[in-house]
Amino acid sequence: MDVERKLAILADAAKYDASCASSGTEKRDSSDGKGMGSTAPGMGICHSYAPDGRCISLLKVLLTNACNYDCLYCVNRSSSNVPRARFTSDEVVKLTLDFYRRNYIEGLFLSSGIIRSADYTMEQVVSVARKLREQHHFRGYIHLKTIPEADDALITEAGKYADRLSINIEVPEEDSLARLAPEKNVRAIRRTMGRLRLKLDEAQEDQATATKAKPPRFAPAGQSTQMIVGADTASDKTILDTSANLYGSYKLKRVYYSAFSPIPDSSRALPLSPPPLVREHRLYQADWLMRFYGFNADEIVDQTQGMLSLEIDPKLDWALRHRDRFPLDIATASREDLLRVPGFGTKAVDRIIATRRVTSIRAADLARLHVPAKKALPFIVLSDFKPSPHQLDDARLAERFKPKAEQLGFGF
Repeated sequence: MDVERKLAILADAAKYDASCASSGTEKRDSSDGKGMGSTAPGMGICHSYAPDGRCISLLKVLLTNACNYDCLYCVNRSSSNVPRARFTSDEVVKLTLDFYRRNYIEGLFLSSGIIRSADYTMEQVVSVARKLREQHHFRGYIHLKTIPEADDALITEAGKYADRLSINIEVPEEDSLARLAPEKNVRAIRRTMGRLRLKLDEAQEDQATATKAKPPRFAPAGQSTQMIVGADTASDKTILDTSANLYGSYKLKRVYYSAFSPIPDSSRALPLSPPPLVREHRLYQADWLMRFYGFNADEIVDQTQGMLSLEIDPKLDWALRHRDRFPLDIATASREDLLRVPGFGTKAVDRIIATRRVTSIRAADLARLHVPAKKALPFIVLSDFKPSPHQLDDARLAERFKPKAEQLGFGF
């Protein structure tokens, strides 16, 4: 099988893994004339896009889509009737370098099905990164999937060459993982996450205390994971509780959410249709609230429902359930309270705080501060505006924010 055909199979097989962001690593370049490639911390690399619009700009492939495991939700499971292919490590290295020279990519995301054993598979994945870094002095971004059962020495070596490491937890509940992926062990996954956290903590401590000698490098962009949404019956509350636990216990950089996509010849244990893609979007919004807005997982989701609203965003939904905390006077409210106002982003709050130090803020100033007035005004007090007393108590307030109903067409 030629390399072009392998690339078609193995790039397509990798498309279901969403956890391949390319930000947060150390800054490197080859402006000194040595090596090849560069990284730009905090910035994505923009060449290709996921179906929901996220920019994914790496050469994103599997080393092989052959796999010993028979995970029911995976198109590459051992019982799946799909074309199989396998790259050699040299073929992935050559593709990465060739694509970089053509300005197609600036990094590599490499995963693999499990073949022979966890250690053998991990060694093959690591060998690609090792050759890129040591033989070709590639300085671009590398993200490697780690195999939970792999030897600790291989995980350590992977961190030496990769910018980010990730292990997919797959589903939030242990019972669901045992049912859908019987060969996988949630305890092994979490144990490896814990080992990665310890190594990352050690690397940070060495960096902080280093004087002259440069400390050993270990995955400077941290670790991430992915959960499949809609493959089991887990509620949004369960998913967010799991994410909060992962952030707190293992200091993950990101938890990614991937809406379940039905696959050919699927098991009866799986749903027949995918969840609404907006559900994935709402989970990302809720995740943002936990990471940057000071929300706890247990307050984002309505406890009586267990699910996020598909019609309005999670912050607005929270505000409508806590109307007693509004309206806020933005001239005196704390930053923590301002971050809970619908329509207020972190940058907008910083601009508001900077502005109110020198002048009062009027309704006309909201556009300049990049705040959507329609969403924010019912919840705030300005120098020239105060919402009417009954507005926040109006049962129809929520309806103002829901998308208007549209008549379905006939498709022609």
